[in-house]
Amino acid sequence: MSYVTTEDGTRIFYKDWGPADGIPVLLSHGWPLNSDGWEGQALYLAEHGCRVIAHDRRGHGRSTQTWTGNEMDTYADDLATLLNVLDLTGVTLVGHSTGGGEITRYVGRHGSARVAKLVLVSAVPPFMLRTDDNPEGLPIEVFDAIRTGERESRSQLYRDLADGPFFGHNRTGDVPQGVRDAFWLQGLASGHRNAYECIAAFSATDFRDDLAAIDVPALIIHGDEDQIVPFEVGGQRSAKLIPGAELKVYAGAAHGLPDTAKQRLSQDLLDFIRS
Repeated sequence: MSYVTTEDGTRIFYKDWGPADGIPVLLSHGWPLNSDGWEGQALYLAEHGCRVIAHDRRGHGRSTQTWTGNEMDTYADDLATLLNVLDLTGVTLVGHSTGGGEITRYVGRHGSARVAKLVLVSAVPPFMLRTDDNPEGLPIEVFDAIRTGERESRSQLYRDLADGPFFGHNRTGDVPQGVRDAFWLQGLASGHRNAYECIAAFSATDFRDDLAAIDVPALIIHGDEDQIVPFEVGGQRSAKLIPGAELKVYAGAAHGLPDTAKQRLSQDLLDFIRS
């Protein structure tokens, strides 16, 4: 198992798949998951000649369950450590949901010297929380309900998310049990405090300035039936804030695209990486 160690002693787990000389791709996962949530895309891209790195965010999966640092600035700095230790250049950063916030904040804090391209998939930018200067966001009660679920019975919360809005199973009824169970298992591998504090990180972080700083080719992929990060709150707005961004809308698609649109997403990522 591979790890890098950050300045505060946190051990960040990562996978490194595919040829060492392949086009480098970094996959950043959503909440409350870990790098296993990207396995379908990681395998596909590696089989097609990419070098694929996927890490577990601090407090998630096999990384250290830290008491502090459960916010976007530190997530971005942890990502910088990983890219620096592996000395990755010309990398395509791909972020799903909360991971989209992580890679966006990375560019905002550390620049794009190591980055060739960037992809946001069902991502939380530009700003999920409704405030006076962000009236398009969601009311805080939405996120307070998630916090309550995390405190009272996070196992049931993760089951309810998997069986309901995350994959759109509450509308379609066709998401396999194994896919839903995998979400539940990955969620329970996260630290309780880490997952709780990450709710504020993904909902109350303003990424608008970070998006404006992106100066590499960017692709935004979002489902128009996303019940977690509604298209109008996320992808549609981000596409307007990133200069020259390409937007792909998956008609009828829910939030968990790495599973519910596995083949299409994998191919769209490969095409963009190679373009």
